[in-house]
Amino acid sequence: MAKATFAAGCFWGVEEAFRRVDGVTETVVGYEGGDTVNPSYEDVCTGRTGHAEVLQVDFDPARVSYENLLDVFWEIHDPTTLNQQGPDIGTQYRSAIFYHDDAQRAAAEASKARMEASGRFPRPIVTQIAPTSDFWRAEDYHQQYVEKRRARAF
Repeated sequence: MAKATFAAGCFWGVEEAFRRVDGVTETVVGYEGGDTVNPSYEDVCTGRTGHAEVLQVDFDPARVSYENLLDVFWEIHDPTTLNQQGPDIGTQYRSAIFYHDDAQRAAAEASKARMEASGRFPRPIVTQIAPTSDFWRAEDYHQQYVEKRRARAF
């Protein structure tokens, strides 16, 4: 088993997209990349904690590669909008890949370079690639939010 962590806007829709991927065994939404200890959703929403809304993914590398997860990441959001996804605005909605080891860092950087060279996006990609830091699990009502509400996230 392995872990991956992504920030691509509101974590509800991000989680829903990754839960559909064969080989993903568990998903947990939370907060990462900031400097407040154990922030609440309300804290993060102020934009003052420095955290992003993130999804931590447990996956089986024998069934799905990290590179395949990166493909999903690029597909589900606009990596060219700084601190914004759709109507959600603030640093907590930034695009980021938090790598867990050097192999993930290299794969993330290579994937980003391929996306930039592809011409798929009309503006520069602003996705941050950074090492993992303290991950704070979001409140229970945020976990599998879309599934619980039986609503479409997109």
